[in-house]
Amino acid sequence: MTTPPSGLRERKKQATREALRAAALRLAVERGPDRVRVEDIAEAAGVSPRTYNNYFASREQAIVSAVTADREARIAAAVAGGPAGVRLADAVTDAVVEQYTSTGEREREALLLITTRTALRDAFLDTTDGIEPPLTAVIAERLGGAGTRTTARVLAASVAAAVRVALENWLRGWRRPGGGVETAEAAGGLDAGGLVVPAGSLPDQLRAALAPLAPALDAAERRAGP
Repeated sequence: MTTPPSGLRERKKQATREALRAAALRLAVERGPDRVRVEDIAEAAGVSPRTYNNYFASREQAIVSAVTADREARIAAAVAGGPAGVRLADAVTDAVVEQYTSTGEREREALLLITTRTALRDAFLDTTDGIEPPLTAVIAERLGGAGTRTTARVLAASVAAAVRVALENWLRGWRRPGGGVETAEAAGGLDAGGLVVPAGSLPDQLRAALAPLAPALDAAERRAGP
């Protein structure tokens, strides 16, 4: 038996991952997240539960992935491919804000679920850790020279932490349509019909959280020289 070419193998893996994401979100919207089992998602995607476990560790990860899929790589790519002459701090901030606020219909459906379920919110926040590895590589390349890997990693980890803080702040304040504010903990007890949305502007929260990192990003860029 011949081994499939790596390109074909990766495309098949990506197709399976996408099928699981789509099935997880569809079932969660139809039934409510608490009524969806891993076995249900695997069956809907046409794979075994064992195969499911090769891609996601929980149903929450699969549902959240409908929003966060490949976001970390897109942030790094946006920083790497930005216009020449743009300062690193601005490139990072613009990339993060763009990738966290540009959503389609599927992403909006997933975000609505995330804001009303504690387990989904936790899984959503945990995805920010994935920002560090690809952004480290991009920042290190941009700074150039020997000894920059540690600096790049510290900066990328700081960006990931700032994004998490921004998302936590965004999810902490809640308002019901028509007025009234309640805590996220209280909102977590709502059923699928209880529409509660995060208060405040996510772009503003992200920019405010990332602003304190600008001096460090600027200093690293100055040390790297032209």
